Amino acid sequence: MYPFLRLAAVMARARRAPPMGLTDAATIRLRCWPWDCDMFGEMNNGRILTLFDLGRFDAGERFGLSAMLKREGWGLAVAGSSTRYRKRILPMARIEMRTRLVGWDEPGRFFYLVQEMWVGDACHAQALLRTAVTAKGRGAVPTAEVMAALGRDEPSPALPKWVAAWVEAESTRPWPPVHAADPRPGQSGA
Repeated sequence: MYPFLRLAAVMARARRAPPMGLTDAATIRLRCWPWDCDMFGEMNNGRILTLFDLGRFDAGERFGLSAMLKREGWGLAVAGSSTRYRKRILPMARIEMRTRLVGWDEPGRFFYLVQEMWVGDACHAQALLRTAVTAKGRGAVPTAEVMAALGRDEPSPALPKWVAAWVEAESTRPWPPVHAADPRPGQSGA
């Protein structure tokens, strides 16, 4: 189930928090509740991705994205992600989630965010996300148009080398997917 109550609490805090710059790091604190865990007694990988949503909503509220989306009638979409899970997040752990916009395509349609979950002094999970602002009937809105709607005109910061390499690798990925032939003749693979 989607964490609607957590989202409401995060948004209430974000509305009271000071505004932040477009590329500043936003931080929220969460706890790993037992219902976030899987049968192995750790936070489920899918739940980690769901909770990362909360960090993006917090950051978007604090740098003015939420108000602009409402004004323009636009939405948001995740267009790709890559996640590293490095340490287990155990029940009742206190989590510090950090969210930062690291850059955007110029010209283009995508924004790149890095999100991390820290427990104490250790990063337990990190995600790189390709996101887009969407308009009904138009798909992804060009980043220049989004920036103008935000009242911003600064260029994108240079993407970190590892982010730029991921963007380049994604550009070589076939779409729609090409399925490899099953190595065993006559087998359906189901």
